[in-house]
Amino acid sequence: MTGTSETRTADSAEHETRQSRLHRLMRYLPLIAPVLLWTVPCWLLLHTGQHWPLPVTLAGTVLFALGLIGMPLAMVRGHGRRQQDWAAIIGDTLLGAIWTVFTWSVLLGALLRLTLAITGVGDGQDRARAVTWAALGTAAVLLAWGYAEARRVPRVRRLDVELPRLGAGLDGTRVVLITDTHYGPLDRARWSARVCETVNTLEADLVCHTGDIADGTAARRRAQAAPLGTVRATRARVYVTGNHEYYSQAQGWVDLMDELGWEPLRNRHLLLEREGDTLVVAGVDDVTAESSGLPGHRAHLAGALHGADPDHPVLLLAHQPKFIDRAAAGGVDLQLSGHTHGGQIWPFHHLVRIDQPALAGLSRHGTRTLLYTSRGTGFWGPPFRIFAPSEITLLVLRSPHGPTSP
Repeated sequence: MTGTSETRTADSAEHETRQSRLHRLMRYLPLIAPVLLWTVPCWLLLHTGQHWPLPVTLAGTVLFALGLIGMPLAMVRGHGRRQQDWAAIIGDTLLGAIWTVFTWSVLLGALLRLTLAITGVGDGQDRARAVTWAALGTAAVLLAWGYAEARRVPRVRRLDVELPRLGAGLDGTRVVLITDTHYGPLDRARWSARVCETVNTLEADLVCHTGDIADGTAARRRAQAAPLGTVRATRARVYVTGNHEYYSQAQGWVDLMDELGWEPLRNRHLLLEREGDTLVVAGVDDVTAESSGLPGHRAHLAGALHGADPDHPVLLLAHQPKFIDRAAAGGVDLQLSGHTHGGQIWPFHHLVRIDQPALAGLSRHGTRTLLYTSRGTGFWGPPFRIFAPSEITLLVLRSPHGPTSP
């Protein structure tokens, strides 16, 4: 018992250290990141031995300079107090595009130059120009593919999850998870309807939405969220808040989901019963809720499980994977989360891992607790998904005791 406690203490200390580093980084990121994102590829693609004609060099440099100035202005105008959708679309698209150009100009700038130099292909100018065209071509292809990936209806990811404490009567329970729909500046009402149609083909017993419904208030994004009212489940449709709700009047989203027929699990639970066996389905507000200042909003696991039989297995909805430490300490069997987007645009997942204990998929934490982290159903900000596909998840819960009938 002492060893387990010491391990948890060490894990908590390590997580707090990662959090502290992230907070320090985030403090300066808005100032440093745009400069690096625009100046580094400008230098690598235009000024490192390519010897482009002067008009090409000047035009390219001016374009990068305009991006450096225009992207932050558009982001502020789009996501600040004014929240002008056209500006958000421009700023977000520029962010995704320059992140991709930055990544591949750096990678190919190092690897391809070295390869060409070792193999003796061309002279310095030829190699430099080859790297530029390769980086721009790779970025263009990935952005086109990433845009198509972001805008399509997600593929269904199916997996069986065995819960040792699940009774045989609940074997085969079908749980569908959608999360991080992020309805926003780009109108996705038709996409939303098609996602809900796909969910309805899965014949779910329980449908879960683990937050980040939208960027914007419920009143502003209501048309995009309205199709959620068409989702069908044989037992329940349940929802918990994500951090983005707390940027956009969270209580309005709680009220709208309730109106659409979803049950907001705000630090409470319901019981899923079949053939004499019971599953506790609980939910907590996002971990950012308490700092939002909204009365009664906080992540409170003890409140969510109050009155539940401790012998019954627990399925917990919590938006962020990092709630798993509290879930494991509280004896939760399975936590469902989103938030990470799987990184969304490679290699951003390395930054996500600083803040979160899991990126995507099923992972074990402690002796009992499993965590499933979805890559998300929609996208945030830049309308691209590169090497991080979106998903609608079907989890079939399995009992080690087997089904009660064939």
